[in-house]
Amino acid sequence: MLTSMLWFAGVAALINVTPGLDTMLVLRTSVAHGRTGGRAAALGILAGCLAWGVATAIGLTALLTASRPAFDVLRIGGAIYLVWLGGSALWQARRQRTADGAEGAAAGSGGVEDAAPVPAGSARQGRRAAFRAGVGTNLLNPKAGIFYMSLIPQFIPHGTPVFGATLLLTAVDVLELALWYWVVCLAASALGERFRRPAVRRRLEQISGITFLGFAANLLLTERA
Repeated sequence: MLTSMLWFAGVAALINVTPGLDTMLVLRTSVAHGRTGGRAAALGILAGCLAWGVATAIGLTALLTASRPAFDVLRIGGAIYLVWLGGSALWQARRQRTADGAEGAAAGSGGVEDAAPVPAGSARQGRRAAFRAGVGTNLLNPKAGIFYMSLIPQFIPHGTPVFGATLLLTAVDVLELALWYWVVCLAASALGERFRRPAVRRRLEQISGITFLGFAANLLLTERA
């Protein structure tokens, strides 16, 4: 089992660091809401991964391949959610452009306006929203369930209790993801000043929005395995 776990850790690490929807969400949230927001989004994603791992251990993910209606409901629901995220990001980029234009006009006319501190309640709401976004993008993605269902069983040695081995490999994957998202949050924080420049933030929101919409289209075109 130890050998299988090490092989799984290597394969999972290669998959986890490949840029994708979850990494983009953590990066965007880290820039928009700071390191704590990025961590909240990461925790939501990890919670979704744990849920998929448990579902795989008890055999629920098999429904995604055995039942076309179940797969389609999850696929369409996930696509709608990603369209909402993409549209929100593009709308936010447009609002920032309008706000930056208004600030520029005020500065040109000699007006000075102090930036108001972010209320603690708003910060908490932002973290909760980031957590929900992480959970939603993961749980509403049938590809995540198929990933666990198709990959983990290949690394379970014959004769090993499936339930316990599945949970163990899920824990390995979650720990690797936690480390990766920690690196992403740190990188976003280190480059925070550059990322938080109005033009750069608008561009990141636009890229995020288009990326989310692209993932939504891909999800709609996905056929059941």
